[in-house]
Amino acid sequence: MSSPALSPPPSAPTGPASNVLARSTLLALCACVLVAQSMVAAINLLIPQLAASSLHPSSTELLWTVDAYVIVFAGLLIPAGALGDRRGRKGVLLAGLALFAAGAALSALATSPALLIAGRGVSGAGAACVMPATMSILVQLAGPEHRARALASWTLAVGLGGLAGNVGGGAVGQFLSWRALFWLMVPLAALLAWTVTVTVPRTGRSPQGHPDPRGTLLLVAALVALLAGIIEGPAYGWTSPRILVLFAVGAALTGLFTWYALRSEAALFDPRVFRSRRLRAAVLGTATGFFGLFSLFYANSQYLQYVKGYGPAVTGLAIVPLTIGMALFPKVATRWQAASGPRPAVATGLFLIGAGLVGASTAGAATPYALYACWLLVISAGTGLCMPALTVGVVSSLPAHRAGLGSGLGTSAREIGAALGVAVTGTVLAVHDADAHAASFADAMSPALRTVGTVVLVATVLVTVGYRTGSGRRGGAGTAPTR
Repeated sequence: MSSPALSPPPSAPTGPASNVLARSTLLALCACVLVAQSMVAAINLLIPQLAASSLHPSSTELLWTVDAYVIVFAGLLIPAGALGDRRGRKGVLLAGLALFAAGAALSALATSPALLIAGRGVSGAGAACVMPATMSILVQLAGPEHRARALASWTLAVGLGGLAGNVGGGAVGQFLSWRALFWLMVPLAALLAWTVTVTVPRTGRSPQGHPDPRGTLLLVAALVALLAGIIEGPAYGWTSPRILVLFAVGAALTGLFTWYALRSEAALFDPRVFRSRRLRAAVLGTATGFFGLFSLFYANSQYLQYVKGYGPAVTGLAIVPLTIGMALFPKVATRWQAASGPRPAVATGLFLIGAGLVGASTAGAATPYALYACWLLVISAGTGLCMPALTVGVVSSLPAHRAGLGSGLGTSAREIGAALGVAVTGTVLAVHDADAHAASFADAMSPALRTVGTVVLVATVLVTVGYRTGSGRRGGAGTAPTR
């Protein structure tokens, strides 16, 4: 995850002008990202064990055990990124690691489903501080010259976090108690905090450092309502009163936030940044990529266990091919972007994700794992090609001193796309009466992945058009209005 161009170690830079990123700093920040992202996926492989545990959770409580982390995580990303810009990124990162550890300890000690869900929410709040702070620090230290390489490493850490969550969750589900997963997170977060303290310098704060509690409350409430509606849509029905109310509340609060932010002198962020076509395309592309990836994650674990008969540990390892392209192709994407701009890499990468999902939809009980793994490799190559360019596109569309906000926008797009991917896949599986029998699930997975793959391919066209520049300018740095 490192590059020779990102060393030697710096002497405590104080702002973006330093433009020096040490290898130890890069590795420490990417390790934080990996651990925070891993807890999105790890819990999914522990659902059977949790369902049979002494907590006796209901199906709804199991759903919230999985979703509490994601909802709080995604809901707080933009405010946490803005807070880091204004109050200090390193301090927010360390606070996030402390919250992450506290939430893990609460989950491990839980004597009821409510405490477990609360612990997951606290850890999600910690992750929301970790993700934008790490990216923002990288942007500040790497400078324009090495920013693409640094963000490619950050993107790789996100992908490896998904792998670590699947492998770790599978191993715990096979050999240990579910509490062991949360206990392991406590010393790991402490070790990361010590490493960050030693290796990560402080960066300059945004000169526009004014808190915006009202805007933060409006935006967080809007995102939570939207995500809750997306996540619970398959369980309650997309036209049920509960889901319609959640979407209506989310839309109303989003409109209220926009009205407020346009009139405030110190808003959380200016909605007019979305006038940038490049930013809109990068956000849509990021959401599209994770829409496809998490649809695959959701179907993959059930396909391998129900249809292929793998145990949890083997299921976690069987997704390893997804990391190969994520590890190898970011370097190709960085060179391609430098030579031709972001559009070709983004378009090709998203197309490969969509095509790979359509290919994976042909898998059935008789499909050899080697053939199925080939489709995983196609999706992996697409992710490795497009995600670094999309990440740079979001961050570089905002001024450097708002890098934390840019990271929050990009990571929010990831989580919303991921939630939509799981929701759409779950809905299609339910419509086709998928259950734990091999033939039933294989028959239902085919239309589910085909539907998601088709949506990804259609969105690829929209993103590609959005990356066109009227001036013929190449780079990934769109400009956005600032106050």
